[in-house]
Amino acid sequence: MTAASLPMALNQSSLARLPAGVAGPAYARGEVARSIVHIGVGGFFRSHQAVYLDQLLHLPGQAQWGYCGVGLLAHDAAIRDAMREQDCLYTVVERSAQGDSARVIGSLLEFLYAPDDPEAVLEKMADAGTRIVSLTITEGGYYVNQGSGEFDAGHPDIVYELAHPHTPRCSFGYLAEALQRRRERGLAPFTVMSCDNLQNNGEVMRKMLLAFTQLRDPGLSAWLAEHCAFPNSMVDRITPATTDEHRALLRERFGLSDAWPVMTEPFLQWVIEDHFPGGRPAWELVGAQMTADVLPYEKMKLRLLNAGHQSLCYIGMLFGYEFAHEAMADAGIRQLFSDLMDQEVTALLPAVAGIDLAAYKRTLIERFSNPAIRDQLARIGTEGSARIPKFVLPSVREQLERGGPIALLSFTVACWFRYLNGRSEQGLVLPLNDPYAQRLRALALQGGADASALLAMRELFGELSGQPRFVAQVSAALARLYRDGARAALNAALTPTLD
Repeated sequence: MTAASLPMALNQSSLARLPAGVAGPAYARGEVARSIVHIGVGGFFRSHQAVYLDQLLHLPGQAQWGYCGVGLLAHDAAIRDAMREQDCLYTVVERSAQGDSARVIGSLLEFLYAPDDPEAVLEKMADAGTRIVSLTITEGGYYVNQGSGEFDAGHPDIVYELAHPHTPRCSFGYLAEALQRRRERGLAPFTVMSCDNLQNNGEVMRKMLLAFTQLRDPGLSAWLAEHCAFPNSMVDRITPATTDEHRALLRERFGLSDAWPVMTEPFLQWVIEDHFPGGRPAWELVGAQMTADVLPYEKMKLRLLNAGHQSLCYIGMLFGYEFAHEAMADAGIRQLFSDLMDQEVTALLPAVAGIDLAAYKRTLIERFSNPAIRDQLARIGTEGSARIPKFVLPSVREQLERGGPIALLSFTVACWFRYLNGRSEQGLVLPLNDPYAQRLRALALQGGADASALLAMRELFGELSGQPRFVAQVSAALARLYRDGARAALNAALTPTLD
């Protein structure tokens, strides 16, 4: 390879000479205000919220809105290093059967790594110029007791934060300390905007943060209850974790060297409750849907897409598949996903304005089957202790109330239980990235084909731990998975029976 053909390093100075076929920001990044702080600058934020704002910044009169990213966790040091070298620029590659397209995103203007300088993060959030703090901190980051739906005040993070209120470590600690400083300075609170996959995510954030601040400082909690806004939102875009293969693809196909690119699908959706007392970007100008009621959209997406992901990822990994499109190419898994949507979830969903539900389900099958995305099943299966209770169990509860079918939903839970023992049927190690990892693995190994120990985790299953029909269905499916193997268990689950 000649010097002229070497991949171009991505940074601010290279924007004027990007390789042919790579789009870049055409606005003056130095003139954009850093008025939105975003906590959790992972792949999804980079492929979704930052893309919307990058599109908006190409329109006139929008320069008052730009992102300052924040990393709170030790592993965010890698993000810090990449952003420092690349002036907070990165590349989004949209992949489909029709081909790939690359675009450099410029809406992330600054990145603060909290372990290096927590005071800089706190002061940025407390600054009068910060009008929104948004978050993608995963479904497990809200300190919810999944069984009761209440705040988990005994979580080790929360115990630390209450003992050290002015030297925070977790997102809730940073939010509370920054908001306290704004209160003391006579500033209005910033809008707190959850962008995680939770039904009523804004209301969940409000409830949990108020419960936390009530323990920290009741006066702060009362002030937030009166003045702070927590809009709900629904977000959607499949975004696999960045790998060295992705970095190599960008170098070889597009001639660009990027330490932190993101691969994603063409599909993009954002529905936002329009409640921003301190102002907001005009997201509707670039395709986001502003509404007074996000709930129907959230429920549709979480119960179909997110629960569908749970239905295919664990059984897929038990079969030895690595990617979602491989699992969807398996006729049995594809039928499991389709039947779960049609037979056990669709009847629970309200009508959604502007959405053809049958077409939406067909689109999900196409998206999950996209071979260009190479979405890792291990990524989809992370934090099952948060995702199963949020995506799968709500449909179980509603079907039990109406006497409806739960066989495939129960089979999904059983597949998770079988996955927790750590080995596929081929002897492959199954990764377990979960806040309850040690306990879940121990209970799975202890119980084996007996589901009772895992079902007894009331902090995950709540009253479902004592629901005879649910317990019986999960227990029978798990016993079959161990006794007959995953393929036979799947075939049995797909055989119509009286539920």
